[in-house]
Amino acid sequence: MQIWIIQTLNSLSLGGLLFMLSSGFALIFGLMRIANLTHGSLFMMGAYITAVLVRSGTNLILADIAAMLSMAVLGGLIERFILLRLAGNSQGQVLATLGLSFIAADFCLMQWGGDPIPVSTPLIFQSPLQLMGLSFPTYRLVVLGVAIIVATLLYLLIERTRLGAMIRAGVDDMDMARAVGVPASLIFTVVFCLGASLAGLGGALGGPIFNAYPGLDGEMLPLALIVVILGGVGSLFGTFVASFIIGFIYTFGVALLPDLAYVILFLPMVIVIAFKPQGLFGRVAT
Repeated sequence: MQIWIIQTLNSLSLGGLLFMLSSGFALIFGLMRIANLTHGSLFMMGAYITAVLVRSGTNLILADIAAMLSMAVLGGLIERFILLRLAGNSQGQVLATLGLSFIAADFCLMQWGGDPIPVSTPLIFQSPLQLMGLSFPTYRLVVLGVAIIVATLLYLLIERTRLGAMIRAGVDDMDMARAVGVPASLIFTVVFCLGASLAGLGGALGGPIFNAYPGLDGEMLPLALIVVILGGVGSLFGTFVASFIIGFIYTFGVALLPDLAYVILFLPMVIVIAFKPQGLFGRVAT
């Protein structure tokens, strides 16, 4: 019984981290139509920044905030100085983000070496939570709670604010949004910074679970792509649901059928693409 509870919590915490990574990816792709292949690198660099700061004695919460803000600034610089200059050249933008991901991977390898850097969990979260005779990993519950809070704040931002209305208008029809006065360039930068900060926060929170190591970006980015395709581009709710679906499939697939883990993982995506190309919660283009 205990092992199934642990696996379930592993699935939920992975789903929460995937949501923070995938929601930013989905926002950027939905608004700017850019498959930002640097997104996994932002997740990895968030984990590295947190690991380095925690090893130097910084509180984990402050390290997470620093990682999130650092990635937001980096994302803004990428959008302003690289992607903006390639506006209208979608292939160039994809290749540029791919090249940046390789640069980030080599930078992390050169700066911190090839060995994983562990991130210690704060003492307050190290003891398991005891409930009804069962033990629950406290930190994974914290990660799940943070993911739910982030999802709620994102929903309020997108659905209840003027900025969110402009983002939704841009996702639906950017040409019409420009025509009614939406500042497209500013919105692009804001969304890219927001997406990058969410990726950095996901990496920072995932540090005590995954550690920081080369190749973390390559493992997380495909999962984010699957989540976005499964949930539906531009659907925040779809991204949220798909993140936990993939979290469960991946965690239990690796535990129960390790030889077929990737078959089980990619099969739902293939089925969705075949029968519902817009995703589970995506809207049909008109």
